Amino acid sequence: MLTLAGRGAIIAGAKRVGVQVAERLADEGVNLAIVYRSSRDEAQALHDSVSSRVKARVIQADLSVDADVGRAVEEAQTRLGDLSFAINLASDYPRVAFEDLDEAAYDRGMLAAKANYLFSLHASRAMMRNPGPTRGHLIYFGDWAAGETPYHDFLPYLTAKAAVLFMTRAFALELAPHGILVNAISPGPTAQPPDLPDFEWQEALALAPLHRESSDEEMAEVILTLLRSETITGENIRVDSGRHIVGPGLPKPAV
Repeated sequence: MLTLAGRGAIIAGAKRVGVQVAERLADEGVNLAIVYRSSRDEAQALHDSVSSRVKARVIQADLSVDADVGRAVEEAQTRLGDLSFAINLASDYPRVAFEDLDEAAYDRGMLAAKANYLFSLHASRAMMRNPGPTRGHLIYFGDWAAGETPYHDFLPYLTAKAAVLFMTRAFALELAPHGILVNAISPGPTAQPPDLPDFEWQEALALAPLHRESSDEEMAEVILTLLRSETITGENIRVDSGRHIVGPGLPKPAV
């Protein structure tokens, strides 16, 4: 098992679940590079919260732009003095009804897959310079429904998340010879999207066997466990209150 203290992590998507993950990493002595695209104030607030415990750096980057990702990874490794962990929790949640789907909706949804791909390439290549046998870990953020159980109105989003889950296995295979591990966390309903009506959110929670939101705290603890591990790779762990057990739920009414 790896000791976390003194290592460096680059974390993207440091909101909601990301805040819990960053705080727990700081508790364990992991230095943090916090990447944001547009939420500067939130990233800075998180930086201010953890900087009394560990080295911390705020970096602006668009993970769908190759040059931005390369710059962010290089800065993180330089400023922290180590880059052992890369955690990508960044994701939009674009809801698009089937009748409104078009090329733009697909392109927007699939940005999450492209960003995950670029983040993985740059971070893993930086980690290859670390001493072995375990040189680093990549952690992705999936979705409970991105396998065999899609739900309505999120087709491009879930397609991108399915790609991310496939990347979990594909990057795990490619990077195993280099001592780099790759795993994913897939939540269920975790925080009500601002454009989702209350009654639909309650319906979503009712479909989960435990009738509860996915736990930010539990996801953070699972991530820390994975980062300590040296032989778990290619896994997708669902922290979803059992949502995946029952599938997509009731069909959408015909119009």
